Amino acid sequence: MLAARVLRRHLDQVTVIERDALPDGPQHRKGLPQARHSHLLWSGGARLIDSLLPGTTERLKAAGAQRIGVYRNMVSLTSYGWQQRFPETQFLYAASRPLLDWTIRDLTLADPAITLRQRTEAVALLGDATRVTGVTIRDLDDGASTDLTADVVVDTTGRGSRLAQWLDALDVPPPQEDVVDSGITYATRVYRAPGRSAGAFPMVSVHSDYRTRQPGRFGLILPVENGQWIVTLSGTRGSEPPTDEAGFAAFAKELAHPLISELIGLATPLTPVQGSRSTANRRRYFERNSVWPGNLIALGDSVAGFNPVYGHGMSAAARSAAALDRALQRNLGTPDLATSALRGISRAVDDPWNLATAQDIFYPNCRIDADDPRLEEELNSQERFTELVCTAGLKTAPVAAAVAGVSALAAPATSLQSPAVLGALRDQTATPAPDTPTLTDEEWALATAEPLDDN
Repeated sequence: MLAARVLRRHLDQVTVIERDALPDGPQHRKGLPQARHSHLLWSGGARLIDSLLPGTTERLKAAGAQRIGVYRNMVSLTSYGWQQRFPETQFLYAASRPLLDWTIRDLTLADPAITLRQRTEAVALLGDATRVTGVTIRDLDDGASTDLTADVVVDTTGRGSRLAQWLDALDVPPPQEDVVDSGITYATRVYRAPGRSAGAFPMVSVHSDYRTRQPGRFGLILPVENGQWIVTLSGTRGSEPPTDEAGFAAFAKELAHPLISELIGLATPLTPVQGSRSTANRRRYFERNSVWPGNLIALGDSVAGFNPVYGHGMSAAARSAAALDRALQRNLGTPDLATSALRGISRAVDDPWNLATAQDIFYPNCRIDADDPRLEEELNSQERFTELVCTAGLKTAPVAAAVAGVSALAAPATSLQSPAVLGALRDQTATPAPDTPTLTDEEWALATAEPLDDN
């Protein structure tokens, strides 16, 4: 939907092709990827979305989305240790995926020049190897096919995109592709926040240490709307979380610290455990094609899908939408539109791609299928510096702020090598990093208090 909003800023009419019959509110639907698991909208992405679709974050907050200050409102055991809860320098919004999806959709479709065609799918491209002129669409209810002409075609169909097959029909070669697959799987359960903690509790995360070269285990408590917690447990290949109730509870207890197990023991489960396995980092380099049809652009998970444990998917999509906006502003109506947009989108996903793959490659049995043989070598070369910076960031405020900026996709990864950060790395006066969970006595009291009487 954000791509539709961007296109409308430059074009008179926009048509969105959607396979699902969309609900009228923030409800689950079949075509929403990973919808029942935890989703984060980091500040870098949130600011971009607000610039493209004003009022989005205000609508989210009004609907109950939780604004979490980084690191002030976070209790986090990273691969390097417990994170000091420094004053906020970045933030994120925590909400259910249906609420995020519906908020953006509702604001976007308020524009009458944006038309939504539900229960419809694109099945082929119109045009040839030099220029795309539209798509063939099919009604999923009656099977009827129609040709829809367009000045610009944008594929946002996600991980399951069939763009490579459509290009093959136009005699366009497939793009280069890299896959880094740690085999991570997810198990999620929704809880009612315990005691009086609803709306007043930090995000809690527990990561294992990837440097042990043991399968990774992760846990996250995400406070969201309606006084609920989304609790997601995940593990890399060889340490997959169970999806039965007893197995879920046991896995939580076996994390690097039992904090999440202790907290969900106080909470009331509201749903069964839901699992998911489609989590590989996958990147398609459309911008490298020697042949590319004009007016055809890909965006979002169609270009790069990430291991969701890092929470960068939506913010990366927002960065890509902003890159599309810049390309339309500069090159709409020129033969360079598609190639300039694809180059900009590729740059937009560079940092989230590197952040996700730089840790995943070190988990045992991670499978790497890369057209670029330098990928693994480059990621290995970054490990020592990453460890130095992230360890210092646990206890040194200026370094923590820099790490937060990169993690929130609000600052480029190169900012970690700025003179200010390098100087802070040499500073030996920092206080020691915490060696126990940083949950405060007041927060524990909220979680263990008797719930307020709703009457």
